[in-house]
Amino acid sequence: MAKGPEKNTKNKALHTKLLNRKKAKLQEEKKEKAARLKALVTKMNQNKISNESDIS
Repeated sequence: MAKGPEKNTKNKALHTKLLNRKKAKLQEEKKEKAARLKALVTKMNQNKISNESDIS
């Protein structure tokens, strides 16, 4: 029985590598965005607390 054409594993491996790199980049951006938002929220809360204490 004849075998079919050889599989192109080189391109498949490169494609997987690129997709993994893209996924990692998106996850890193998501974490950075969450960290920036968290820092902003804490800063706004501190400003709110200090403004309330100034008014009182």
